[in-house]
Amino acid sequence: MNPVLQQVLTRLRESTSTAHRSRVSGQLAADLDAAGIGFAAVGGRFEQRWLQALSELQSCLSPLGGQQNEALREGGPYDGAWLESTGTISAEMLSRFSPTTAQATLGLFAEHQRNDGMIPYKVTAAGPGYTQIQLVSPLARSVWNHYLLHRGSTGGIQWLEKMYRAMARYDDWLMEHRNTRGTSAVEAFCAFDTGHDLSPRFWFAPDRCPDGDATRYDPQRPTVPYLAPDLTANVACQREYLGRIAQELGEDPEPWSSKWEGSIDALFEYCFDPEDDFFYDRDATGSPVKVQSDVLLRVLACEVGDEELFDTSLRRYLMNTAKFLSHYGFTSIALDDPRFDADATRNSWAGPVNFLSLLRAPHAFEHRGRTAELALAAGPVLEALTDAESFPQCLDPFSGEAGYTGGYSPAILWYLDAVERYFGILPVSGTKRSWTRADGEPGIWFTGLAPTQTARGHSETAAAVAYSRQVGDMHYELAADDVEVVTFCNGQQHLRFPRGWRVETDLQGTPSAAVGVSGGLVDGELRWHGQILRLQLGPNERAELNIAEDSGELREGQRRRPGFVAPQWN
Repeated sequence: MNPVLQQVLTRLRESTSTAHRSRVSGQLAADLDAAGIGFAAVGGRFEQRWLQALSELQSCLSPLGGQQNEALREGGPYDGAWLESTGTISAEMLSRFSPTTAQATLGLFAEHQRNDGMIPYKVTAAGPGYTQIQLVSPLARSVWNHYLLHRGSTGGIQWLEKMYRAMARYDDWLMEHRNTRGTSAVEAFCAFDTGHDLSPRFWFAPDRCPDGDATRYDPQRPTVPYLAPDLTANVACQREYLGRIAQELGEDPEPWSSKWEGSIDALFEYCFDPEDDFFYDRDATGSPVKVQSDVLLRVLACEVGDEELFDTSLRRYLMNTAKFLSHYGFTSIALDDPRFDADATRNSWAGPVNFLSLLRAPHAFEHRGRTAELALAAGPVLEALTDAESFPQCLDPFSGEAGYTGGYSPAILWYLDAVERYFGILPVSGTKRSWTRADGEPGIWFTGLAPTQTARGHSETAAAVAYSRQVGDMHYELAADDVEVVTFCNGQQHLRFPRGWRVETDLQGTPSAAVGVSGGLVDGELRWHGQILRLQLGPNERAELNIAEDSGELREGQRRRPGFVAPQWN
């Protein structure tokens, strides 16, 4: 092992506990220590910012809604947990770092369900709020992923059943009150139903429901209610995961499958434009609301469509620098829309890059095996956030400068997730994907994209990074530089592979796949237990790995080549 890798590994091993270094306490400290999470870097600000992220995460934790246990708050000026974000995608990310607090956050929304079945759109210290629905990330998927990752602990099947009953009742509420046009598409009555503050998508529509009643829309507004693609996709994905939960509980999943089909049919019948390959709202007059917004990314993050649609979406929109791919992340409105506004100093979905979009994006890209595009888009964001002093809600898409607010938990969690996802150790729950393992088969991702080439301007880059995690009885460590990745299991060398690969293993560390995660072809060797397997992997190319039963030899299995879309310029 070269000297810089040895140096960063020594730094990782000789550091005091992460909780002590980041000055966190309470449940977060206990969970971090139990998970054996550690991070070190030689050079640059990455280690400092990672510790700062944990410290600021601590400030986003407090009791909410009358609970005694800490829950996650949105942070910044948002003093509570929002269903669209804090109570779903953010809690799902938090589950890897503080499962106890993540579960308390998820549980808030079942505990404060109204008698009529409505789940609050937010819960603050003062209590729940019901004035809108504000759905984006599906709650059932976050609940299911948390359950799979921590099966057998923190309440287990009893907790899962409690959440399932609440979500099933909420599905009934939505169909009763947000299907006024009888289409089976879920309707938006106001801008806040989707959390799209200041978005041109909702010009001439109200921000709120009349009199704070989420069952009503303003009849004096000629364009509402909208048949909303993101709300409809949310419910479709929700129903798919409710079916999985039903099966886990010993119930028949078929009713949920039928409801899922109804949602998907409505989504494509009323909201999909086949000429544009885009999803639009359909307003009360029957006209499509032709504003190209991050609705597309939201729908894809709900696992809607096939690989052909996803590839088309990448080429025409998500990886297109004239549409949504700015140098610093995915914009909230298409760059070529005349209504685009890059002002990141406000709570705006009219153009700036929002960290909530970035936090949701992996569900779209990883589901389709398109990690290389996701990593490429994330690289400059990681640079910008490492260079910043705050954890903002928005970034300027052209400069990467931090915008509105600070101490914002989605930005904090995006940073913590990015470290694990691109150059760390990431435990996966085993949720079924279209390209990999099925439910119930958890594993670990070891990824080799160390941030050694990500310095902005004259700032110092990292020479090497190291990460650690405890998974069951196994203590894993990863050290990476500009050339290679070396991992250790309980102090013994485990894997060795080149920069630009991700190696997937089971919980015991046995390799199951190698994936190309960089934007170019990487030729190298995977070393494991004295064995050497030479592979050449292009972007997103996936080589299944098998262990021969008779000899224990590591062998290459099937290959999958989903393709790769480089940044488009038209």
